[in-house]
Amino acid sequence: MERIEHHVCFGGSQEVWRHHSAVTGTPMTFSVFLPPQAKTEKCPVLYWLSGLTCNEQNFITKAGAQRYAAEHGLVIVAPDTSPRGSQVADDKEYDLGQGAGFYVNATQEPWKAHYQMYDYILNELHTLVSGHFGTSE
Repeated sequence: MERIEHHVCFGGSQEVWRHHSAVTGTPMTFSVFLPPQAKTEKCPVLYWLSGLTCNEQNFITKAGAQRYAAEHGLVIVAPDTSPRGSQVADDKEYDLGQGAGFYVNATQEPWKAHYQMYDYILNELHTLVSGHFGTSE
């Protein structure tokens, strides 16, 4: 796993991480806000799922929740909305393919090879976050 951004924010840190996902078969990115309390204790996590045409940056720049999260010891994780890359199926329409925010497991070609977002969020990302950042359940 690779940290690609780190910014001090309300006494905590706003970070962006990239890792290879076994579930989607692609590199995936997610943002995480770590409140100051995360340095010394396990903190609860809120998973923010952005919608159509967004990515992990949407939460960072538009939500404005970091101050509240810092005050209340809340970790906030915001994953990208879909797998991305040249090998990933896409569509010319903005509401289907890369960037579309459907957090489901695709069952039809050409989508099913990489669009396994339900399993990614529920299983892989949750396990990765709790293991790497030591969050509470």
